Amino acid sequence: MADGSAGALGSLRGKVSDAEWNARVDLAALYRLAALHGWDDMIFTHISARVPGPEHHFLINPYGYFFEEITASSLVKVDLDGNIVGETPFFINPAGFTIHSAIHAAREDAHYVMHLHTDQGVAVSAQKEGLLPISQQALIVMGGLAHHDYEGIALNLEERERIVADLGEKKLMLLRNHGTLTVGASASEAWINMFFLERACMQQVMALSVGRDNILIAPEAAQAEVRNQTRNGMGMASNLAWPGLLRRLDRELPGYDD
Repeated sequence: MADGSAGALGSLRGKVSDAEWNARVDLAALYRLAALHGWDDMIFTHISARVPGPEHHFLINPYGYFFEEITASSLVKVDLDGNIVGETPFFINPAGFTIHSAIHAAREDAHYVMHLHTDQGVAVSAQKEGLLPISQQALIVMGGLAHHDYEGIALNLEERERIVADLGEKKLMLLRNHGTLTVGASASEAWINMFFLERACMQQVMALSVGRDNILIAPEAAQAEVRNQTRNGMGMASNLAWPGLLRRLDRELPGYDD
């Protein structure tokens, strides 16, 4: 890793299946987008993608690289037991394996899993009331938001069953005292879920600067209406936004698809 380039080994394009390559490109794009939005935590969070096929392999970042350096070819493929599949000089974050292997093993619809440690996400995860219904963004995500209590750095594999149980069938989670997590059937779905969750957390932190007693909670009827309006998720919005996000990467942080 001394040369500082996660893509130094050359491209895997044409050396893996088209389906795997497409998953690699989309996952690398998620890493670069997280960096572009200031959501990275140096090398200490992780985003993963299931490799299409019956093996239940998944892709995750090479431990030691910043999100802005991740390329499609540098992503590490592992199985659900933590064994690295294929030749690579890289290794992975054990805590990342614990969290992501749990969800990929349990949820067939969890093709992509994002986990972040942003300042605003951690701040809200540490608040007793959690996410409050004080913004449109919060109302959009609250109906699908799960919670998991903090158990320490995620190195204990036994925690996986509790993460899965707490997540249930939902697609967003506040990891108490820890951060945020979203899943999606596509990279775009995982991204849009995280975008709204992170925006809601940031808005809450800003709003609470005036004190809890001065916060306006959205009316119950409005909360119910937004839950009804978004009961099928944000699929159309995510599909519309994703091509523009990739165009932005091509302009501002190219090279993810190498």
